[in-house]
Amino acid sequence: MSPDRRKFVFALTTAVSAASLAACHKSILGPGHFDPKVMDKGFPPLAGRARPGDFAAAIMDFKTQATWYWNVDRPFPLGGLAVLPIAAALLAEVDARRVSLTEKITVRDVDLSPPYSLIGQSWRSSPANFAMNVTVQDLLALAVQYGDNTAADVLLARAGGPGAVTAWLRLKGIENLRVDRYAREIGVQASGMEPFRPAWRTPQAFQAAQKAVPVTDRQRAMEAYVADPRDTSSAQALMSFLFKLSGGQLTAKPTSDLLLGLMTPPRGSPGPMGAAWPGKSAWAHGVAAARSDLGFTPVQNDAGLVTLPDGRRFAVCALLAGSTASEAQRAQLFADTARLMVKAFDA
Repeated sequence: MSPDRRKFVFALTTAVSAASLAACHKSILGPGHFDPKVMDKGFPPLAGRARPGDFAAAIMDFKTQATWYWNVDRPFPLGGLAVLPIAAALLAEVDARRVSLTEKITVRDVDLSPPYSLIGQSWRSSPANFAMNVTVQDLLALAVQYGDNTAADVLLARAGGPGAVTAWLRLKGIENLRVDRYAREIGVQASGMEPFRPAWRTPQAFQAAQKAVPVTDRQRAMEAYVADPRDTSSAQALMSFLFKLSGGQLTAKPTSDLLLGLMTPPRGSPGPMGAAWPGKSAWAHGVAAARSDLGFTPVQNDAGLVTLPDGRRFAVCALLAGSTASEAQRAQLFADTARLMVKAFDA
């Protein structure tokens, strides 16, 4: 299927015939229904606004497991969203008593990753053997709530590395969501830079090193990153991950509740999508916002769980790759996508 084609799937837990599918579609068209036709009509103009970038969106109604997708077949770079499967896999290790939330992990300069990282920004330049001891729980908070790349990479290593996380996802029945590299690898490779150095730990130092790479090499590296199948997810895979996370199918309830709590944004900071939900809605999400360079933003993503005031729950995501839009234009695109979803929810 072409990446530009939309695919609407009205799915139940078991396969159904086409006739049954149509009947199920009609069965929920009552008060508070989820109407996919609203998305069918309203999303194409939004996808058009995103060009030449690729834009995808997805919705899953938890009550009926009805799902709607656009650009369902394209794998999108995860960017910062990778922290969600990393955190879930690590918490599964906590459930298995192989890792403790109070366990302290020593972070050394060789463990630092590209910005954004509060750990990196607070690192002392001397003495040379400086190190930090950080608990697993604090690393989770830094990685999930603040997008700290160093914390995410340390947790990824503690979970067994990229291969172990991806294998765990497959064991849980989640396909087309993969973690292949550490943030310290992706951050430099996406800009055509040499391997990461601790001296590049601050935004200023990293940007200076980035600007030293020839423009043509940087542009080529960003385009290669957007097209790379590694460290990607389809919209459908994200819906599966969020559904299973919310239902306690990935980790035990205490640890899944911990992760969902960390995914809940601070009051007054819901992000462009979260601001569109009706008042008193609950919103837990993960975001990715790669730094722009040369007027090009490789990835911007938002994926999460919204609980409406009437109690209905949905998993949603919006994924943007290879954008030439400004920051304000991208924020408006995500906000308008969420507003369209609210109409589809009949909220």
